[in-house]
Amino acid sequence: MIAIREMEIDDLSQVMEIENATFAVPWTEMGYFSFLMREDTLFLVAEEEGKILGYCGLLMVLDEGDITNVAVEKSRRGQGIGEALVRELAARAARRGIALLHLEVRQSNQAARGLYRKLGFLEDGLRKGYYEEPREDAVLMTLRQETVPSGQERENHV
Repeated sequence: MIAIREMEIDDLSQVMEIENATFAVPWTEMGYFSFLMREDTLFLVAEEEGKILGYCGLLMVLDEGDITNVAVEKSRRGQGIGEALVRELAARAARRGIALLHLEVRQSNQAARGLYRKLGFLEDGLRKGYYEEPREDAVLMTLRQETVPSGQERENHV
């Protein structure tokens, strides 16, 4: 059974394996460590029997959040893990008063763009030359969601 929970420092070695295998310009372990120490971030992992299968992160400012990285171990892609992570991230963000979620995605990443559209994100801009190695434009996407008043529960869907 796959569980989604907040990322812990002890998860970083497994997270870095996925990060380095997924991104041409990966974040560093120290970068993740510094974000895990902050109060304005939320990082989640999908875990099965002690093995990290994927992760995602959010930086929060007032009622807006920027989704940072979303990654799933290559052998486990296409199994709904990324979708479950983003759904849970959005639900937890809503409980923290986050009404707008933003992200950037490579223009060529049709699978991710399709997933985000399925979850209600709208494509609303383009950042020319945003990505390096290889150089590529980023599609900007935004999700407007209802927030949940403090102390109330919300179902885990967007």
